[in-house]
Amino acid sequence: MKREKETVNFGIQDVWPIALVLIVTGIGIAFGLDIIGDVSADFVNGSAAANASADATASVGVLASKLPTIALVIVAAILIGILVRNLGGSSQ
Repeated sequence: MKREKETVNFGIQDVWPIALVLIVTGIGIAFGLDIIGDVSADFVNGSAAANASADATASVGVLASKLPTIALVIVAAILIGILVRNLGGSSQ
């Protein structure tokens, strides 16, 4: 029995759920940084806990700085897929 080839249709409307996820992720990271900052204020300077907290804050900050790049790659992939599909890249 031969299976039909399944096609995936996507459009520009698929960007909105991704944008919502990125916004929620950004808000979560912002609150996470705020909480880490509040907790790290209670540690003794130079202790292992204070050093770990400073490292965690720096790491989460690096992740937050990469969100625009991640969003750009996702949107570009969707737009390239739409262009390829509509300009004859797939035989339907």
